[in-house]
Amino acid sequence: MHRWLRPTLRTDSIYDIDVEGLAARGIRGVILDLDNTIVPWGAHEAPQMLVAWIRRARGAGLALCIVSNNGGDRVAALSGVLGVPALTGAMKPRRRALRRALALMGTTADTTALIGDQLFTDVLGGNRLGLQTILVRPQSAQEYPLTRLVRIVERIMLRGAQ
Repeated sequence: MHRWLRPTLRTDSIYDIDVEGLAARGIRGVILDLDNTIVPWGAHEAPQMLVAWIRRARGAGLALCIVSNNGGDRVAALSGVLGVPALTGAMKPRRRALRRALALMGTTADTTALIGDQLFTDVLGGNRLGLQTILVRPQSAQEYPLTRLVRIVERIMLRGAQ
């Protein structure tokens, strides 16, 4: 697998990520993808488990920022409920929004992790910028039709990387 498509870590969900361990390894900020990473695709509400995870991450001293390719009121509403700033219309794997997130959090690439559910947007964008990348399994099978097609290629690549 090409190095830009290789996540630093793979896990089932964000709830399996040890935020205290990230902080102990020098991570100071975490960029969070939204759909199918921290909430199911298209969700309008934040689960209490997520609220608790955000609180724990902050307690570990981590700055947080949501960076989503989506836009609109739904992202802003979730951002407000969670108390986490959000950058929308990111066009990942482009790096512009990721750089803006670093500036917002006051972190650098070497002290920032990105958590996402897609190889060709989240992991590729994060790796291109030199971030630690954490790939989680999608929370829902529901997503855009094109994304479902890309998932087939992702599964093949991930199988080959094991």
